[in-house]
Amino acid sequence: MNRLSTSWGAFTLTRHPEDPRDPLRAWDASDEYLLGHLAETGTDLSGTVVVLGDRWGALVTALRAAGPGELVQITDSYLGGQATRTNLARAGAAPDAVRLLTTQDPPPERIDVLLVHVPKSLALLEDQLHRLAPAVHEGTVVVGTGMVKEIHTSTLKLFERILGPTRTSLAVKKARLIHTTPGPAAAPGPSPWPYRYALPADTPAPGLPGRTVTNHAGVFCADRLDIGTRFLLAHLPRGLGRARVADLGCGNGVVGLAVALAEPEAELVFTDESYQAVASAEENFRAHAGDGRTAEFLVGDGLADLAPGSVDLVLNNPPFHSHQATTDRTARRMFADARRALRPGGELWVVGNRHLGHHVTLRRICGNAELVASDPKFVVLRAVRT
Repeated sequence: MNRLSTSWGAFTLTRHPEDPRDPLRAWDASDEYLLGHLAETGTDLSGTVVVLGDRWGALVTALRAAGPGELVQITDSYLGGQATRTNLARAGAAPDAVRLLTTQDPPPERIDVLLVHVPKSLALLEDQLHRLAPAVHEGTVVVGTGMVKEIHTSTLKLFERILGPTRTSLAVKKARLIHTTPGPAAAPGPSPWPYRYALPADTPAPGLPGRTVTNHAGVFCADRLDIGTRFLLAHLPRGLGRARVADLGCGNGVVGLAVALAEPEAELVFTDESYQAVASAEENFRAHAGDGRTAEFLVGDGLADLAPGSVDLVLNNPPFHSHQATTDRTARRMFADARRALRPGGELWVVGNRHLGHHVTLRRICGNAELVASDPKFVVLRAVRT
């Protein structure tokens, strides 16, 4: 199921972390379409080839076998980066065969071929095209790819406005290609990212109302306070003293920041698998937590970098999507990760949509789940590490 056949060979590809029970593939029809197009057209890959949005490394793993000049991957996902390393190693590539960059790293100074797997976040696409545009020249080959449902008029307008005239291909296996011709006529203007806004006056957490928060592109609900986060803020535990508190899947870090403002002795850890998210959380903490206040900021696989039994409280608003797929797999992994990191008697507090049934999953993983608060849309649940 995870064997991708290309003109340059067949490759076994996996997501990260590897799970033989996971039915989701590490590549899709749009990856196939793009790789087939490059081979059929004999695209010159001898220069600097930059691949943006390569979710699990399928594109760079196949392209490495094609023997391009310099191959660069840019990703916002820690898990995607780990999958890329695993897939490249499995294919026999040297550790330095591909230059692996994050969305926070300076991009290459010159790009000869730009390949874009359209991300779920239009904002992240806009931000990255702005960052890459200065390195694109009139001879750069620009090809995007995505499933039909992922490519909208707004997607094409971004390519057109930032890079140059853009057209799409016919659909093949429900996938399309985007072809852009860079030119001097493109006038993208300044990038709107990172985006900043003031938290509303009715934000239900002491010290937060009116504070300006920074959101890098791609962060969930980057232009406003998420309603699930708002509900959790209204029901955070109090009187934490010197507790070590982890904001798991921190996003822009507003939940952890609320704890820092209300609990001056608490020790905070912000963690997310998104480089954009952790950068946002760190900027917001530095701006508002107060001089001399410190915290840990970790881009990684949940709480994997923390020792077992080293945390007193985990706060979590888990996602229920993996790219376009709806799944509770990420939430299940987060809950199990929290249980490992919590000391005996430590607590995991979770906010989620009522219909997701997180209470069932928590009871299975932690052995207990208590309802803290609910409204017609959300619940806040508490599980204790026994």
